[in-house]
Amino acid sequence: MKNWKLEREADGGIAWAILDTADSSTNTLGAEVMNELGQILDECEKNPPKGLIFKSAKAAGFIAGANIEEFTSADTPEKARVLIQRGWDTYNRLAAVKFPTLALVRGHCMGGGTELALACRYRIAVDEPGTKFALPEVMLGIVPGWGGMLRLPQIIGPAAALDMMLTGKNIDAKRAKKMGLADECVPPRVMENAARMLVLSGQPPRQAQLPFMQKLMNGPLKGLVASGAKKQVAKRARQEHYPAPWAIIDQWQNHGGNTLAVPAGEPTSLDALIRHPTTRNLIRVFFLQDRLKGFGKDAKSFAPQRVHVVGAGVMGGDIAAWCVLRGMTVTLQDQSVERIAPAVGRAAKFLEKKLRDKKLARFALDRLIADPKGDGVRQADVIIEAIFENLAAKQALFADIEARAKPEAVIASNTSSLKLADIAATFKDPARLVGIHFFNPVAMMPLVEVVAGERTSPEAAQKAAAFVRKIDKLPLPVKDAPGFLVNAVLGPYMHEAMKCVDEGIAPEAIDAALAAFGMPMGPIELADTVGLDVAVHAGRQLVGDADPPRKLVELFEAGKLGKKSGQGFYTWVDGKAQKSGVGAGNTANPELAQRMLKPLLDATQRLVREGIVADAELADAGVIFGTGFAPYTGGPMNYRANRG
Repeated sequence: MKNWKLEREADGGIAWAILDTADSSTNTLGAEVMNELGQILDECEKNPPKGLIFKSAKAAGFIAGANIEEFTSADTPEKARVLIQRGWDTYNRLAAVKFPTLALVRGHCMGGGTELALACRYRIAVDEPGTKFALPEVMLGIVPGWGGMLRLPQIIGPAAALDMMLTGKNIDAKRAKKMGLADECVPPRVMENAARMLVLSGQPPRQAQLPFMQKLMNGPLKGLVASGAKKQVAKRARQEHYPAPWAIIDQWQNHGGNTLAVPAGEPTSLDALIRHPTTRNLIRVFFLQDRLKGFGKDAKSFAPQRVHVVGAGVMGGDIAAWCVLRGMTVTLQDQSVERIAPAVGRAAKFLEKKLRDKKLARFALDRLIADPKGDGVRQADVIIEAIFENLAAKQALFADIEARAKPEAVIASNTSSLKLADIAATFKDPARLVGIHFFNPVAMMPLVEVVAGERTSPEAAQKAAAFVRKIDKLPLPVKDAPGFLVNAVLGPYMHEAMKCVDEGIAPEAIDAALAAFGMPMGPIELADTVGLDVAVHAGRQLVGDADPPRKLVELFEAGKLGKKSGQGFYTWVDGKAQKSGVGAGNTANPELAQRMLKPLLDATQRLVREGIVADAELADAGVIFGTGFAPYTGGPMNYRANRG
């Protein structure tokens, strides 16, 4: 076989099915791989082993899922049915074999990989940071069609299973063991022996151990569970925009988790999903994300380990905490230890929440070092300035940094409004300065703009992009211009929204119209969240309006700065905007939404035309991952093109 090896141990007891997808850095489940899996089952049925263990030969992980290129070529319902039928039949056959089977999962286990693991009697998760289980099909506008909707609820219970399938969230090794998705969670050094012992143990499979109430929820109480799931989905996704979550609930509740059993005329059928424009657009977004991940690969020899961040405010402190979470050693500089302490405190809470282990969080926090004198500059591979937006202050700081930094170190600014060319004007070697522009909140926003100034060297930009990928963010190359891409499109959008407030339109109605369109947050709430002082400054920089929105100026001059002060366009209590009933409920207002969107679409088109971002695809990727622009549209340029 080209992609699998079937190895039997010397005593003939246990067989190992080892996947090593040919001509690929990751294991994917294309037609050839699935056909060879059928051959493995043929061989094992002829000569049954005492147990069959699946594992990966790839360092990258277990299985990344189905072959997406192959799926995109299945562009008709008929072709898609063939693809789904093949996986459904093969995994049903695997689930029915008489001998025990086990999936030894080390590294990522996604989509069809998780469905293969679910079809096995047992699962072992290897306790490493990279081990993740997920059924992320919903993110592509499709459903887990190879048995995931059938088996996952039987193994971990329907509520937890629906949560996984409807969000596409990753589950790490420890969490997988705790929720029953994995039978064991073991360190790498004992994983193969643990697999042997479990597969020969004769323990009952997980679905046989499911509590009685969970079994009822998979049976007579299905309707109640489905009703609750629909209410939760309705809060996040309108069915006309995102049909896949609704299809998952319906197919689990009414069709035994078998997407092939849904009549073609139903809105939750495979045929309807394949024909829906959201599916095409979400698959497009998947490939756009992959393109962003590709930036930085040219700097393969650059392997940063030490980061120095200057500025321990919210932005600098959160950048430092994120770098620590991703394994970096970080020195954090500010004028005194007292100024650094709050950032360290926030980092401690953040790491404990993310790592879900106090001991691991303490070990990680040890890599965050308060450094008021800036001694870490000399050892740093990456230096990030995140101080207040003052040109003279930044130039003075960088003069000291450039004199002390290693020749090969990346020197970067997180500036959002100043031109890199102006900051670099006092550099001895201005080619060294690059922009690494994070978005707030750092932990939630996947995009980081990598800004090339007029004199930034290609090598510096490549190293910066490599660093961004190293910390598991998406780098977007942009040129040095006011607002770069993301803020330059948000500025006119928010400005138009605030002009609407001046005209007497309620902020709640504006935000509701954009939420109905699919934005994660309305523009008025967004302005309050980032701060009305920031909005005033950005308006001057990005819109150049001699007549700024009256209400914005009024609130700013009264010191009402939004969420940070407790009062802005909204009153804020416990971090939440207090909204009146205006605009509440299902109040889609397409005309109002389009008025707000037009400046954003126009700005995106202009930035592509001016070459601030290389092409329309990258503009779509940047605006989706940098602003949350409704993914079902495929991005602003794609949306504009499809609307003519």
